[in-house]
Amino acid sequence: MPPPLAMPPGRSTSPPWSPVTSSGVTLWHDRLSLLLASTGEGIYGVDTDGLCHFVNPAAARMLGYHEEELRGVNMHERLHHTHADGQHYPADQCPIYLAFREGVPCRIDSDVLWRKDGTAIPVEYTSYPILEDGRVLGAVVTFVDISARKRQEAQLRHAQEQLERRVEERTQALSQALQQLRDLQAHLEHVRESERTRIAREIHDELGSLLVGLKMDVSWMEKRLVDQPTLRCKCQGMRGLIDDAVGNVGRIITDLRPSILDHQGLWATLEWQLQDFIDASELACDWTLDIHPQLQAPEGPVATAIFRIFQEMLSNVARHAQASQVEIRVRAQPGELTLLVKDNGRGAPPGAFERPDAYGVMGMKERAAHHGGWLQIDSRVGGGTQVILAMPLPARLMSEEAA
Repeated sequence: MPPPLAMPPGRSTSPPWSPVTSSGVTLWHDRLSLLLASTGEGIYGVDTDGLCHFVNPAAARMLGYHEEELRGVNMHERLHHTHADGQHYPADQCPIYLAFREGVPCRIDSDVLWRKDGTAIPVEYTSYPILEDGRVLGAVVTFVDISARKRQEAQLRHAQEQLERRVEERTQALSQALQQLRDLQAHLEHVRESERTRIAREIHDELGSLLVGLKMDVSWMEKRLVDQPTLRCKCQGMRGLIDDAVGNVGRIITDLRPSILDHQGLWATLEWQLQDFIDASELACDWTLDIHPQLQAPEGPVATAIFRIFQEMLSNVARHAQASQVEIRVRAQPGELTLLVKDNGRGAPPGAFERPDAYGVMGMKERAAHHGGWLQIDSRVGGGTQVILAMPLPARLMSEEAA
C-alpha cells in the first residue's frame, strides 16, 4: 500500500478513504464502504500520483481484477494506457489526471478502459477532484460499462445504413423509371408531332386540292348558267360552302401543325401565335417580343416544345382565366429563352396546378424538363396567374457575325 496522503498541520493524516479509529468516523467509513460495495457503477480513487487507494467490487469485477490487485498501482498505466484504436495514451493527456492536477472535473462519454485479459471495455466515466482546505488530494473516478449501448448504437447504425442503402436503391430505380417514362413521353410527343405533320400535309395536298378543283368546277358551271338563275344561285351557294370548307381545312391544318413553324421558324411562329391570340381573345394585351438580332431560331423538337407550351399558356388564359387584361413577354437572348404570360383573372389556389388530373400543366412541365427547361406558375384566388417558361438555348444558335 502507498503511504497515506499528506494533510495540512493540525488535521488528521488519514485520507478520506483510510481506516480511522474514531467510532463515529469508523461508522461513517463502514457505511461508505457498504455504499461503494453495493453500487453497480465502478468507482475507484487515486492520489496525486495516479496511484489507486480504493476500488469498489463493481469496478474490479468489470475490469477482471481482484480489488487487492489494483490497490497501489498506477491506474492510468494499468487501465487507460491505450486508445481504442491502439495508439498510446500519454498520461499528460488523460482527462482523469486533470481532475487532481488542475482541480477540474470532467465527464467523458466515449472512451475505453482495459481489462486484465487485454480486452477493451467501452465506458462512460466522470472524474472529480478530492479537495481539502483548497488543496487537491486526488480524484474519484466513476465509470459504467456502455458495451450494451455501443452494441445497440452499432445495430441502429447498421439498420440505418441498410435503410439508407435500400432507399438509395429504390430512389435510383424510381429515377430510372421516371427517366424512362420521360423518354417515352418525349418519344410519343415526337411521334405525335410527326403524325400531325403527315396528316396536315395530306389534308393540304389531297383535300385542299380536291376543294380547289371542286370550286373551279362550280365556277365553270356558274358561268354557263347565265340563262338559268335558279341553278346559278345554287352554284353560288355551293361556292360559298366550298370557301367555308377551305377555311375550315386551313384551320384544321394549322391546329395540327402550323406550316409557318416549318417554313419561317420559331420566332415568326411565336409572333403569329401571339397576334392570333390577341385577335381572337379581344383582351387588353400588353406585349413585347424581344429577340436578339443575331440569335437563330431553334429547330426540331425544341422549337416544337416551345411553341406547344406557349400555345397552351395562351389557351389557358382564353379558356379559364376570365381575365380582362394580359401581359405577354417573349425574350430570347444568347443561352436562354423566356416566355411570360400574366393575367388579371380569377386565379386559382396553388394546389390546383399540382392535381393529378392537371394534365395541361403536367404536359407543359414535362415538355420543358425534357429539354432542360423549367416552368413556374404563381397564382392566387382573385389575383390572377403568372406562368414563366425558361428554356436553355445552345450557343451554336448565335450567327457567325455575332460570334
